[in-house]
Amino acid sequence: MARVAPAGPALLAVRRLKVHYPGEGTTPWGKRPAVKAVDGVDLNLSQGETLGIVGESGCGKSTLARALAGLQGVTAGAIEYDGRQIAQLDDNAWRPLRRQIQMVFQDPLASLDPRMTIGRSIAEPLEALCPEIAPRERDARVREMLERVGLSGAQYNRYPHEFSGGQCQRVGIARALVVQPRILICDEPVSALDVSVQAQIVNLLADLQTEMGLSMIFIAHDLAVVRHISHRVMVMYLGKVMEQGPRTALFDAPVHPYTRALLAAVPGNTGSERLQPLQGEIPSPANPPQGCVFSTRCPMAEAQCGRLVPNLNRVVHGGYSACHFTLQSAV
Repeated sequence: MARVAPAGPALLAVRRLKVHYPGEGTTPWGKRPAVKAVDGVDLNLSQGETLGIVGESGCGKSTLARALAGLQGVTAGAIEYDGRQIAQLDDNAWRPLRRQIQMVFQDPLASLDPRMTIGRSIAEPLEALCPEIAPRERDARVREMLERVGLSGAQYNRYPHEFSGGQCQRVGIARALVVQPRILICDEPVSALDVSVQAQIVNLLADLQTEMGLSMIFIAHDLAVVRHISHRVMVMYLGKVMEQGPRTALFDAPVHPYTRALLAAVPGNTGSERLQPLQGEIPSPANPPQGCVFSTRCPMAEAQCGRLVPNLNRVVHGGYSACHFTLQSAV
């Protein structure tokens, strides 16, 4: 599927975003090191574009998603939505923005109230965020949304336990889109589903994006899924951006050694001499390596990598890479 990234100004712009948590100390009275879940992330998202985000578990993808959706406070940095700074807004100030930025979660069943029918679950955001809509119109919109996600209005009064995982995720998508947001953040929306169902959900999201003019952030472990749905891709490691760029260029000519290592884990790619499987375990975000955070696992690491933090530099495929050897590895 050809997916050309839309051009135009950023609808969402993130600059040097940080989300740090207090960690656990060795004693109750000792100093607790900060867990740097997100540590200086920059990204842009244009109208109608999908930005895929990949990386190992613990790299900060979900924390970043929650921060962008206003579900997680930020430590520092800027989030600009449609020209407005929103990073430090309180819950009351965020409320009008809930209609504009919605989220689809990883576990489709856990994100639905088992005591509520799916019709009531989908109607709930409309009641909370669009109180001006009359009950009859609200009911009609919910039934229309059920049809658009591949379910039936006749299923309005059924409960979540009566549906499969894939159907519950369709309900979760309907719940997020019924308020007609401009940005949809999908936090691993297919990882809990059977492989046969994953493609259906991904294709549904792509179709809805086209129909509704959505901008999407799509987080996943499955690189094949990210390649299928994304226009651009961002690779994260220990809270930092390692590489980002146009989808086809990043997958066909990866520059950063971490991106290459991720691709080496994909069946069929291990024969390439440029791709080396990843070794070792990801360090704790409470105690990340000095210098380049990937230096302790990088096959290219030299002494300077343990001392100096690399900049996110422009590379030949039109994207960016945070590596001291970017220029050498890009040619």
